[in-house]
Amino acid sequence: MLTHGAMAKMNPPLRTEKDRRAILAGLKDGTIDMIATDHAPHSEAEKSGPVEKTMSGIIGLETALALAVTNLVRPGHLTLLQLMEKMSLNPARLYRLADPVIEAGAAADLVIFDPEEAWTVTEEELRSKSKNTPFLGQKLFGRVKYTICGGKVVYKD
Repeated sequence: MLTHGAMAKMNPPLRTEKDRRAILAGLKDGTIDMIATDHAPHSEAEKSGPVEKTMSGIIGLETALALAVTNLVRPGHLTLLQLMEKMSLNPARLYRLADPVIEAGAAADLVIFDPEEAWTVTEEELRSKSKNTPFLGQKLFGRVKYTICGGKVVYKD
């Protein structure tokens, strides 16, 4: 909050370093089995002014995977497979969705990404109408190339 002001205002709020370390431990030992994001777009006006009067929330859809690859996989806290389980497989199972399959004739539901590709978060890179993120200017790894839903390409880089 001291660095990014209202762009880092979230609910629940960011926590302490001790809390961050506890979350990493929970991710590693399986206590935390899912990772999700709350995509909370806000207008520039809603995020301007004194922090205590601005709206809580940041956009998350476009940066979630890259932030996780950059901050969890690359430093060795999780493997890429563990990350995919926590961000995709385990949430799908919570909602009792069928386990995904990749086979001839099946409608594809998948994301194709390059975990090694670096990119910088800029307003120009973001496709969301809102740009409220504390990650502007940050270099991340993990670039989504395609999102395929029901066998149709719904996003292409």
